[in-house]
Amino acid sequence: MSPNESRAEQAEAFLVARPLPAPGPSKRDRGEIVVIGGAARSPGAALIAGRAALRVGAGRLTIALAASVAAAAAVSMPESGVVPLAETSAGSIRGRGIAAVARDLGTADAVLVGPGLDDIEETRRLVRRLHSALAPRATLVLDAYVLGAIAGRPRRVAGQAAILTPNSDEAAVLLGGRFTDAAVDTVKIARRYRAVVSCNGWVADQHGRLVLVGDGGPGLGTSGSGDALAGAIAGLAARGCDPLQAAVWGTYLHVAAGRTLAREYAPLGFLASEIVDRFAVEMNAADRTSS
Repeated sequence: MSPNESRAEQAEAFLVARPLPAPGPSKRDRGEIVVIGGAARSPGAALIAGRAALRVGAGRLTIALAASVAAAAAVSMPESGVVPLAETSAGSIRGRGIAAVARDLGTADAVLVGPGLDDIEETRRLVRRLHSALAPRATLVLDAYVLGAIAGRPRRVAGQAAILTPNSDEAAVLLGGRFTDAAVDTVKIARRYRAVVSCNGWVADQHGRLVLVGDGGPGLGTSGSGDALAGAIAGLAARGCDPLQAAVWGTYLHVAAGRTLAREYAPLGFLASEIVDRFAVEMNAADRTSS
């Protein structure tokens, strides 16, 4: 056991100490969230993330994705506002296209960037344009492809409350080396990028605080599962959770959903959409326990 592991807080104790904010009477009281992602080849990633944000109680959702799939996305998810973004000939979102969603970014409580992006240079251009459009209060959640765009560039997340949600491979890219010890390396990433980090069931902040949530089982290693996790964390941030609170609660719900589906369905074979649909139930159960 590493020194980090021995001093880690347990998620259950954290949830009791930091219960979720009371839900407001209207959707605007529960926060506005913007999801930016969904290239032409992968619009589902942004839709999964957006749906996850609503399942944990976020109030108002806007999804910004490639123009060629925007109409289909709006039909597929009528609960969300949809903003079409300019795309390349290959269907990737252009970095300059973020201007189309600037008004929504200026009022958002949380912004999730990454699910379904697929062009590293255009993603870097998008990140460079992002901060000037964000409200100072907004929490920025970075997932998937965008993590490669900020790797080695901690200033890309400076000045904004931020949460990073890497898998093991993305964590190695952020470190610029091997990811070998989740408890140690999650703290390293958090300190390097001055952000809260959720990775492999561990959550850390830049001050070295570390929370162990645990393993949800191999079934969570399915396509779209990371998008579900990032969406849940962003939705909780929109509701008013601070970054560490949002990351611990979101990671806990993700793990709890995986464990429940493994018992009720099978250890393998459940889908990311089914993980998302468990969030409200798991949140209700955990919230009753913590209160």
